[in-house]
Amino acid sequence: MIKKITAAALITVAGMASTGCSTTGHFVTPPNTQLVVMGRNVDVQSDGTVTTKPFSWGGAGGIPYRLEKNGQVVDQGKLRAKFRVTSIFWPPLGAFYWPMGFNDHITYDLVKKTQQ
Repeated sequence: MIKKITAAALITVAGMASTGCSTTGHFVTPPNTQLVVMGRNVDVQSDGTVTTKPFSWGGAGGIPYRLEKNGQVVDQGKLRAKFRVTSIFWPPLGAFYWPMGFNDHITYDLVKKTQQ
């Protein structure tokens, strides 16, 4: 019984560790643009996936983004954010430093300007 609980606890901790230090979102961006999220240049994969470090409390009211093309800002705004429950359990004090992340249940369509 103790071995089963210990194994389950290790699997849970490993799962939290793998998701605790990153956040992933799904994006549709205009061609030939660079996405900058909260001051960080991020790479949008061919399937629209973006994975980056989590965000501070500054993202609680929306994660600021901008789209750049040839060094010029072509669009900017805020992305819907979600509180990362794993940050509560992520040491040291993840809830203070990295509590916000992308909402992985929606697509951030920056072409149609929808977040659904």
